[in-house]
Amino acid sequence: MSVIPPHPEPFGKTPEGSVVEVFTLTNSRGVRLRALTYGGVVLSLEVPDRQGAPGDIALGFGSLEEYVNDSSYMGAIVGRFGNRIADGKFTLAGQDYALATNNAPGGIKCALHGGWKGFHKVLWQGQGVARDGAQGVRLSYLSKDGEEGYPGNLQVSVTYWITEEDEWIIEYEATTDKATPVNVTQHCYFNLLGEGGGDILAHRLMLAATSFTPVNSGLIPTGDLRPVAGSAFDFTRPTAIGARVESEDAQLKFGGGYDHNWVLDKEAGSLSLAASIYDAVTGRLMEVLTTEPGIQFYSGNFLDGRQVGKSGRSYEFRSGVCLETQHYPDSPNQGQFPCTILHPGETLRSTTVYRFRCK
Repeated sequence: MSVIPPHPEPFGKTPEGSVVEVFTLTNSRGVRLRALTYGGVVLSLEVPDRQGAPGDIALGFGSLEEYVNDSSYMGAIVGRFGNRIADGKFTLAGQDYALATNNAPGGIKCALHGGWKGFHKVLWQGQGVARDGAQGVRLSYLSKDGEEGYPGNLQVSVTYWITEEDEWIIEYEATTDKATPVNVTQHCYFNLLGEGGGDILAHRLMLAATSFTPVNSGLIPTGDLRPVAGSAFDFTRPTAIGARVESEDAQLKFGGGYDHNWVLDKEAGSLSLAASIYDAVTGRLMEVLTTEPGIQFYSGNFLDGRQVGKSGRSYEFRSGVCLETQHYPDSPNQGQFPCTILHPGETLRSTTVYRFRCK
């Protein structure tokens, strides 16, 4: 099937005066994704319900200014290292590196999602692309040596595709001229009821993982892999997010709910099912496949109603869910975790698929 690459349209200007563009990707079945060159933000993601009525299931804002001022990583690409690094420090090849400590859960400082001006706050170069049965946008960015404290000039591309199989495919690629930690992911907040449609506690979640990485009070992994069986972290069968989120579990207290990395039961590097999430009201079902070894399930615990979405409705407590495919948090400091160090001459390649259907 011949597909025409999407053309960019202006969306606004950054405070520095740079033009931000929006690309609109569609298929013939009513799926539509709009993406910004600012932060690689997914502005909207429309998916039909069981009646065929489209609904925007991605939380987000109506203006560029709101994204510039946002601190929740709404719909953005996060990196150079997504998730947390303890104390904002790591040692690589005998050299110590200090990163911005832009987060402090439990009063314990860490580096989160690449720093104050991580990939979510930079302007990417966008190019409309197409292949048989899919329309896409390729976003490219050069993260310079020393940016937010990270070593090496890192050339990154993230390509979004919308396919005729109702898939949102994300392809990540990166190279570097100096060894550096890399862990890039997408921080979309989903609500299958539709953004602004209420909380996500009745959504039924399945995670293809029999263990997770428990954390300390600073939300840094302890280094252990803990079995989920018999605990509030067991989503091996579809379970309502709200069923056990208020359990008397120290791990849930640390995060104010779910904000943890699950260890996927899969062959390393294979594109395999990681999660599914279903809303019985609309019939929308989203499946997540990834080549990554882990997935961060975050139940929107820090949404508090102060953010007003593009529909004019407030985003209340737990009104969005993030399913961020990734390597494990704090991997540069935890040698037993899968390695996140990219070396010169290597090319990082990673794929994640969000697949939609109704039942």
